[in-house]
This record gives sequence, C-alpha cells and structure tokens, in this order.
Amino acid sequence: MSSIGKIRSAYLTDRGRIRDHNEDFVIGHEPQSAEQAAQDGWLYVVADGVGGADAGEVASSYASEKVIHHFLQSTENETDLGERLKKSIELAHVDLCRLIDERQDDRRMGTTIVATAMLDNNMAVIANVGDSRGYLVSGGKIYQVTKDHSLIAKLLEEGIVTAEEAEALNIGNIILQSIGSEQDPVVDIYGVSLSKEDHLVLCSDGLTNHVKDEEINEIVSNQTPGDATQQLVDLANARGGHDNITVLVLAYDPPAASADEAGE
Repeated sequence: MSSIGKIRSAYLTDRGRIRDHNEDFVIGHEPQSAEQAAQDGWLYVVADGVGGADAGEVASSYASEKVIHHFLQSTENETDLGERLKKSIELAHVDLCRLIDERQDDRRMGTTIVATAMLDNNMAVIANVGDSRGYLVSGGKIYQVTKDHSLIAKLLEEGIVTAEEAEALNIGNIILQSIGSEQDPVVDIYGVSLSKEDHLVLCSDGLTNHVKDEEINEIVSNQTPGDATQQLVDLANARGGHDNITVLVLAYDPPAASADEAGE
C-alpha cells in the first residue's frame, strides 16, 4: 500500500452580488504519480486581487500561477517545504512587480495570497500574505491557522479597539501586506499536522465577511468538499455577496494501512 495520503479537493470562485467582475483567483496542482507526490506533492493557492478594472484580476491570476511555477521549479534538495513555499511566493511578488512596471499603468495592482502545500505525509504548510485565510477543521472544531495582515487585525491584537468597536469602524478592507506592493511582503508560514478526516479551508474575505467560523465548521464537517464549497458560496451570496467569494476545501483521507503495515 502506498504511503501517499489521499486529498479530496474542491474549489469555487464567484463574483458575488455587488461587484461587476471577479478579482479572486484559485488554482491547484495535484500529483499524477507517486514520484510527483514525493517530489512536489499537492499545492493550492487562493488570491484576492486589488486594482479595479482588469488590474486585480491580472494580479491574482498572474501571482498565483507564478507561485505554482516557482514551486515546481524548486530544486529537489530543498527539503524544507515551508521555505520552499515562502520562496515561491517571494519570487511571485518580484514577477508581479516587474509586470506592473512593464504595464506603465497608474492603477494600483496587488493581491493577497493564501497557499497550502503537502508532500506524501500528513504534514501540510500554509502560507499567507494579506487577509485571505487558512483554516483547519478537525474533531468537530475549526481553527484559524493564518493571521490576517490587516489594519483591523493589528488594532485588535494591540488592544486598541474591541471586537464591537472594530466592526463599527468599517475598515476591514485595509490590508497591510500584499503581493505586488512597493514594500516586500512578509510571508507567514504555518505547519499543520493532519489526521484522518481533517479538512483545510482556504478562502478570500468575501466568505469570512459574511459567514462565521462556526458556520464554516458545521458545513465543512458534514458535507463533501464539493457540496461544502457550493453551500458556503451560496450562504455568502444570500447574506449580500458584497465582495468576490472564493473557497477551497481539502479533505485528508490517508490510505488504510495494509495487513503487513498494521502488524509492524
């Protein structure tokens, strides 16, 4: 029996009810063989672009595809998966900055990034820049793995405002880190140990602005990844759909141990 863990994945992006275009982007790379699983594993990216017109769309799709490209081009001796993902995002930032210069466009262009990578074991890494989020759903509970790079998160962390005051400020869309900005972004890396039937959720703030963590937990815990992504997008839209909405759900189902392995 192969030691390769089985990942069931589903992802969906939606324009929402208010915006006239979708600046979100989601992409996944999955191995087609045991050799690919051992070398490159599974990689998924969710991005939320900013810039208006086509700028946000270009930023999110271009940066996401560059993350995948640089990750797959990494040398085989880069055994630290977190560092490998971090470098890929940093290189994608350089690429996007170069594209911005080439466009000679005065419009602001940038994107958040949240990504997860896993090789052929039960360890995953999640990286983020901005306020798109990564969650772990495990044992009937949900845990926000990533930390928002946003003004509201900073004010809450420093105790300057309460949660109630933060909601009234209406500044939730101000992010402090992004891919494509003039300042090199801080890429946060988190390690996650997965058990059978655990789920990872990556999403843009178009979901979390409308759907509470406990609701994400309930839906993801009780639905297939495909049904969960659709229900979460539908729920965010039913509550206004004020932004683009992107959701990616991964279910971890490792293969059962063989009789020989079980007896060891």
